[in-house]
Amino acid sequence: MGSSELFHEIDMFRDLLLKDAELMTNSVEEISSMEVLHRIEDVILQIITSLSNNQAPVLTVPVRSSWANVSFQSEVGLQMSPDCSVSTIRSDDPNGVIKFAQFLRILSIIYGLVQTNSYATKRDIYYNDTQLFGTQSTVDNIVDDAACMLMVPRRSLHVLATAKGLISGDLCYREEDGTRIDCSSSAAAVAVSSNVDGIKDIVSSAKFVLIVEKDATFQRLLDDDFCTKLSRCIIITGKGVPDMNSRLMVRKLWDTLHIPIFALVDADPHGIEIMCIYKYGSVAMSFEAHNLTVPAVRWLGLLPSDLLRLDVPSDALIPLNTMEECKLNCLLRRPYMDQQPDWQNEMQLMQKNKVKAEIQSLAAIAPDFLTSIYLPNKLRYGGWI
Repeated sequence: MGSSELFHEIDMFRDLLLKDAELMTNSVEEISSMEVLHRIEDVILQIITSLSNNQAPVLTVPVRSSWANVSFQSEVGLQMSPDCSVSTIRSDDPNGVIKFAQFLRILSIIYGLVQTNSYATKRDIYYNDTQLFGTQSTVDNIVDDAACMLMVPRRSLHVLATAKGLISGDLCYREEDGTRIDCSSSAAAVAVSSNVDGIKDIVSSAKFVLIVEKDATFQRLLDDDFCTKLSRCIIITGKGVPDMNSRLMVRKLWDTLHIPIFALVDADPHGIEIMCIYKYGSVAMSFEAHNLTVPAVRWLGLLPSDLLRLDVPSDALIPLNTMEECKLNCLLRRPYMDQQPDWQNEMQLMQKNKVKAEIQSLAAIAPDFLTSIYLPNKLRYGGWI
């Protein structure tokens, strides 16, 4: 990309900057938006300064994929270190020029969204210039990189992600546009909002929240009317590895309701890691840990010790493969595991027995064992119902 293309993008910013003073006032919410705009302006000013000095502009982005860049705090989870390592995207590097153009284009779009107090999905951004971006994942990664580089919550960029999670149970709330959502009004679940930050007027008499790893298990709980038969509760699933909206929703429920939050995951390394993402966060999003982690999450099941205690049939158990054994070893070395001796014992038992099991394996005992016996007993034993 030559200087002419760079100046074209900069001219687009200039037009937006001229509108800035007209659109912004001094309210608390708008000050936050102004801060986002100012941080983007600082990035563009550095680019202009480099061009003025006949130097190739460079973008400096924190590395979001390295464990070396995070520290662990028990009250927050995984948090990006202030002195984290960075990568550079150079406009004069054949390997970086396209990403430089993509990054600058996305910053331009974000600036316009924040300035006009409007929102777009990551899918909208992709279709804004499919030829430049190439793939949706390119947009997804750059949006997160931009939030990390600017050190602002991703939702402050006014970019929404399509939610994949589902929620049901004793919960009512109002969306930002005023729409009233009743999560207990039908047998069908409600899609987790794409703008969790805009949710308000939350009303619930639930005694606990149950995070469910898989959609299939979540649907089984719905079919068995779990939320009303056992106790008033809220169930939510991110359908596997949770998206940001599902994590934000769990955090919002915790901040608002202050009720116990349990995790129901497969007794395998993958399920344990998913639970850890809800509780302690992920390396990639550690710069936004304060908004995403819920350190109060408790491991309800399925526990490796449950497989022995309940005498789950051997044909329902699956041997761990080499990759899963490696994953388990890595999990045991995570910095937060020192805080969880009971979890360590469960994982060491899995190491010893070299088997895993899905939640559905409980059906080998009885078709309704999960909802009629397993979960009620777990919750009653803990004094939660």
